[in-house]
Amino acid sequence: MPPRALEPAGVALVDKPAGPSSFAVVAQIRRMTGARTGHAGTLDPFATGLLLVLSGRATKIAPWLVGLDKRYLSEIDLTARTSTGDPEGEPVERPIPPSAAELEERLARLRGEVELPIPAASAVKIGGERAYRLARRGVEPAMPLRRSTVYALDVIAYIGDADRVTAATLDLRVSSGTYVRAIAHALGGHCRTLRRTEVGPFTVDSASPPGAFEPAQLLREAEVLARIGVAA
Repeated sequence: MPPRALEPAGVALVDKPAGPSSFAVVAQIRRMTGARTGHAGTLDPFATGLLLVLSGRATKIAPWLVGLDKRYLSEIDLTARTSTGDPEGEPVERPIPPSAAELEERLARLRGEVELPIPAASAVKIGGERAYRLARRGVEPAMPLRRSTVYALDVIAYIGDADRVTAATLDLRVSSGTYVRAIAHALGGHCRTLRRTEVGPFTVDSASPPGAFEPAQLLREAEVLARIGVAA
């Protein structure tokens, strides 16, 4: 196969829909440009929101983008934990939903520097194999802890009343590599929805659906680096 083209070059702000994998979205953009294409951090298939897709020569700036802080909106179902931490898994526990006061106590413990187990349905390698592949075979390895920073974790809406909160919509600002599904698990539930609204200085409000992408929308490498404070 001939090498992929280095032009058009730049970064596409894509609003990923629920359903396709991040790799499928990257492949869709690649078919439209014919260029070498990559990404700066995946989203799970059920998740939506901002995906940074790098095209052509701009793929080389991925190391400066993957470590940017992220912001998410997530609706947490507090009536069940699932095997994957999201709606695609099977219920494994049905705890009693917390009161509003209990939920706030749990949230308080998750703000700042935290260490949480990486979800079993993740791409992390355990003994040389992807964790999600082990999970599909029914293997339950001990998952390693990951340290991350939760800068903000706020309830913006909830379902229920002060005595019983069955679901809560959270606004989260977290360091790169934070698993929102792990936060949902620690709260006693799972992610019903997950939407990434920001990556560093970039917002989903400026993004386009994959089907509406045009090469003219690519942000130039110099502009991207300037916005994250890196000299070109």
